[in-house]
Amino acid sequence: MADRPRIEHTLFLLAVGVLAWIIPGGGHFLIRERRRAAIIFITITLTFVVGLYVGSIAVVNSVDARPWFFAQICASPLVGAIDNMCRSGNFKAYGRPGDVGQIYTSIAGLLNLLSILSAVYMAYTGRGEMIGTEEETHV
Repeated sequence: MADRPRIEHTLFLLAVGVLAWIIPGGGHFLIRERRRAAIIFITITLTFVVGLYVGSIAVVNSVDARPWFFAQICASPLVGAIDNMCRSGNFKAYGRPGDVGQIYTSIAGLLNLLSILSAVYMAYTGRGEMIGTEEETHV
């Protein structure tokens, strides 16, 4: 029975990490860091969308640009859905816009990787609280 709180804490840390990967800033939102979560969500989403806009949707390519894809998939599992769509269609990204788009989308993924680590670390150290466990104080 002594391991039960430890297992619950481990599951909570896992939930924070997975939510932070699925939705950028979601892990911070779960530990009640709402402003930080909003900033992370807006920053990573806009960076990724600008990369798609500049380079076209074909910059997400797990076959021809595998190292870039590993960075891009850190942004969200939705990148995998974009990749499947690009592999089934006839999408191409050429030249400098394609390169810039790959860089932007990869940076967005790596920024999300940092925010995932941040959220899990903050949850581990107890800086944030699980939603529903902290009493709201009204001043």
